[in-house]
Formats: sequence, C-alpha cells, structure tokens
Amino acid sequence: MIKLGVNVDHVATLREARGIAIPDPVFAAAQAEINGADLITVHRRLDQRHIHDRDVEILKQTLKTPLNLEMAVNQQLIEKAVDWKPEKVTLVPENRQEITTEGGLDLCGAVEKIKQVTAVLQKSGIEVAAFIDPDKQQIEAAAAIGVEGVELHTGDYAETAVGTEQRAAALRRLENAAEAADRLELEVYAGHGLNYHNVVEVAMIPRVIELNIGHAIIARAVSVGIGEATHQMKKLIVEADRLTCVE
Repeated sequence: MIKLGVNVDHVATLREARGIAIPDPVFAAAQAEINGADLITVHRRLDQRHIHDRDVEILKQTLKTPLNLEMAVNQQLIEKAVDWKPEKVTLVPENRQEITTEGGLDLCGAVEKIKQVTAVLQKSGIEVAAFIDPDKQQIEAAAAIGVEGVELHTGDYAETAVGTEQRAAALRRLENAAEAADRLELEVYAGHGLNYHNVVEVAMIPRVIELNIGHAIIARAVSVGIGEATHQMKKLIVEADRLTCVE
C-alpha cells in the first residue's frame, strides 16, 4: 500500500502572512492524520520562514503517524534533529530565495559529508532519505552514502503539459529511477508538484511506496477543508495502487 505524506508547510506560510498564531500547522496535521495521512511532512528551513521549532516539537509529541522532517545539510539542524528524533529526515537542498524546493540535492558532489551526516542521524535512530532528481548517478551516490531511501523529484513530470512526449519522457525517467533505486535496495518515495490531476500515473509506478504532497492538498482544503482534501487524495492513491496490483 502506497503511503501518503501530507506536507503542512503552506498552512504555516498562511500563518506567517499575518504574523499571528493561526492557522496552526499542528492542527492541520492532526486533521490530515485523522483523514488518512500515513505521515506528516514539514520542511524546517534555516530561516524558519514557515515551520518553526515549536511546530516540530509539538508535532513530534502529538502525532500518531510518523514525522518526516525535511532539512538542509546543516550542522545546527542536524543537532536539532538528533534532539527531536523524527521518524525520518529527508535531506533537501535549500536556497534562501526560493519559494519552494527547486530541484534535487546533489549527492555526487558531497558524498563523504552527507555520509557523515547520515551516520549521525541513523545512530540516533532516525531513518534518512535524500530528495534527488531521477538520475542514475544520484541514485548510486545515495546507495554509497547509506541512506535508507530516496525521494524522487517529480517536478519535471508535474510541470510538463499533459499528452506531450516531454511528459511521457519525464514519467519514464521516474520509472527507470525507481527501478534503479530498488535494485540498490533503496526505498523509493516521490514528490513535488503532484496534484489531484497528475498523481495517479506516479502512484502507479512500481516500487514507489510513498508520495509526499503539500500545496495541492492545502489549496483544495481552502474549499473543502483539510480532512476532506486529504481523504480525496488518499482515495486516488489507493485506487491507483489497486489497479497496479491487478495488472
């Protein structure tokens, strides 16, 4: 069964727009959890522009489902993660000027450094994944580093027009990357830009066991509430998974 990770960063973004206490990403996470989320994902950025330390601390104390903490390879954040002990840390690139994560983490240029960070986190009982582009060299670097899994960046697929050869090629790259990662005994996750119209094809990729989705769910929640938005996304993923099993 494919897991759905709901990213509540954008709830915090809305809170920060007014600089007050609402809406609370912790409450949103609880609603998502009740309505089918298998894990909650938050990105604790270096400048705390949306998710704060307080959010991570309360989520870790209150969630019944696992907490997936996205973060840059940064010593201060590593120390915080060791203290917080989320079930999983996903290492991501970070550009202070970006609106959202713009691409995968380049593992090839920093294998030894990231290997050391991974070892520290794993020693504390934290599973480690890396958010990477669907690229063979990055996957091989991930295996050499020793992370448990890779989250494949689905942006190229999600941002390409439906029905085009470019879209089909982007999907094939994801499929090939998932197969390559599985051969190297890495768990395979995927995320970035997925929504209610494009998620099914990615959910049907063999070996993908987890999808992390944020903006689309929070955007729909404005109209139907986060519980219903989570339920609708989970229903699509479960149906895609069922069809894959039948095939």
